[in-house]
Amino acid sequence: MGFSGAYGPDCGELKYKLIHESGIQICRINHANTVVNKILNLKFMRRWETHQLVLGDTTIYSRNPQGYMECPVPYGIIHDIHALSRWEAGQNACLRIVLSTGSVLLQAGNVYVRDQWLHSLLWKRAIHRFKKLICNTTKPEVFMQEISSMIELTLTTCVQDQDICQVPLEIVSDILSQNADMINSVAHESIIMAVAPLLENNQPSPEICSFFSKHCRNSPRSKVVIEMFTPVIHRILKHNMDFGKNPRLQAFVRDFILAMHYKDDHDFAFKEFVSIMHGPSIECPHPRVLPNLVAICLASIATFYQDSNRCRLREIQCEDSVSSTGDETVLHELDVMTSFVKVLQLTADYDDWLPSLSGMLLPIPFPKVAMTHRPLTSRLKYIIGRFASDFRCEVHTAVCGVRDGKAGWLDLYCPSGPACDDEGQLFSLMIQKLISCCCRRRRFLLSVTPRLFEPVLLLALNGNVTCTEMLCLMLELDVLETEEQEMQVIQALKSIDEGQIMYDALCERQLALRQLQEKGGPKSLSLPSKSTDVDVAKLFSAGPLGNLESLNLAFTHVTSGCAETLIKLPNLKQLNLWSTQFGDGGLELITEHMHELESLNLCETQVTDDGLRCLVDLKKLNHLNLNSTPLTTRTFRLLTGNLPELKTMDTRYTDA
Repeated sequence: MGFSGAYGPDCGELKYKLIHESGIQICRINHANTVVNKILNLKFMRRWETHQLVLGDTTIYSRNPQGYMECPVPYGIIHDIHALSRWEAGQNACLRIVLSTGSVLLQAGNVYVRDQWLHSLLWKRAIHRFKKLICNTTKPEVFMQEISSMIELTLTTCVQDQDICQVPLEIVSDILSQNADMINSVAHESIIMAVAPLLENNQPSPEICSFFSKHCRNSPRSKVVIEMFTPVIHRILKHNMDFGKNPRLQAFVRDFILAMHYKDDHDFAFKEFVSIMHGPSIECPHPRVLPNLVAICLASIATFYQDSNRCRLREIQCEDSVSSTGDETVLHELDVMTSFVKVLQLTADYDDWLPSLSGMLLPIPFPKVAMTHRPLTSRLKYIIGRFASDFRCEVHTAVCGVRDGKAGWLDLYCPSGPACDDEGQLFSLMIQKLISCCCRRRRFLLSVTPRLFEPVLLLALNGNVTCTEMLCLMLELDVLETEEQEMQVIQALKSIDEGQIMYDALCERQLALRQLQEKGGPKSLSLPSKSTDVDVAKLFSAGPLGNLESLNLAFTHVTSGCAETLIKLPNLKQLNLWSTQFGDGGLELITEHMHELESLNLCETQVTDDGLRCLVDLKKLNHLNLNSTPLTTRTFRLLTGNLPELKTMDTRYTDA
């Protein structure tokens, strides 16, 4: 049997699970230095005992300490361990442990199990030797040589177990915590380069994290910072569940990010780092990477603003003077803050991260003093601009407040807001996306008009088309609080060319609406089963429907799009949408405008449980059919507690 080195035979491609404890047959042979020993060693005098052997950290011992294994066998007294290819007939799976007083023979059931015991024993014995040497040495060169040998053995051994990598890391951690002063800057890099391969699949201990953090602070320009630490950082971000329980992990990631600022091309270093954290695919396969990375950035930025006077720059002396380069580097506190903002900016470049990122920045996670600090707010504009430009409602609605009436990014970057430095360009971009998509709603305008009326009016008077359109919406949806505001809006619209065109179109729509709502027409209507949104629109354009109180659209092909037409008759009392494609968007619209509804049938429609929650605005409802909808018990209780006139509610085939 060939050998690959001093620690064990070459096992080729075979892999073995590390044995911690197992049953095996044992025979003990003493050196034949006396007549009695020679007689006892004779073939017919030998006997085999079955023991439950345990491979401990320092000794081999039996669970039933008697016979041959009455006393444990320390690894330190073992001279050699090898397999016996031939022993006796029928015993070809033997293993020999050579001691100073004789030998211990282990008899396994087959050759594979024998080799499993062999490699497990060799591993345990080698680790015991390494630990003893490393812990007792006072010479840095011996220390480094033994650590390198131990890690080389770990990477090349054919034994597989979680302890194989974890035990060497624990040994290194103990040494680092006890002998940190003995390790110079050159040894720092050597230890890092040796340990890094083990950390690709294992979490670093708190002691190793502190050691790595110190290297990031002392030698940020060192090549090993980027080359060796990046995979370790990636694993931390992929698997960490709570930085509160692992503060040293968080400190290590923070110091690593700050170290990138010292690179000659730090912009490229940041970009490459975030790219590696995301991965090459369109979607990041690791859901915890972004939350962990953003949490560290937000915590670091918040620390910068803990003192309200932090905007006054001071200097942090970097300890690079002890590094091999001998350079002194000064890092401003502002550079510390902007490093983490830079990482946040780069995360916003990935479309799959935007939904989560927008949620993590809502409500605004920065202290008030930060929102008046131009170096921060000017850099955050890129992120908010990415939110405002995204087509997904869950992303671009993040610029609003988390609740109606609460300030959000929209308020901060409006012309009168503390963060605005572009005369309302970003504010206009946010407004344009909102009113062109899911926020062209009376509810949205009611929530923002009290706060944003003046800035919108000012920008409209300066020729901003988006704000002019929003003024027109405020007028059309009747959200202005006073007649004086209505007159201001009308005058503003008439003073602007685009505004005059919009106002004329609004007047025409209002005239048509008044004609539609004039008294006349039937009190009840039912449309044929193949009717569509277009048919509903044609019906409403045919003549006055002021008398219409009941509309039956059951089993038609109408969708949420017909809601734009239905709200033209706000006095409608009964609406049947049974088995249609009507969904949340349409339901939200009719609950904003049709407050006279007394009976509503949503059986077998496309509404969701979240959409049904907006029914609380229809205070006059007394009959509600939610049969075969995703209604939950929570929403059921919400509706019954907030609809005072409700008499009947059909909740069959729901979860309520």
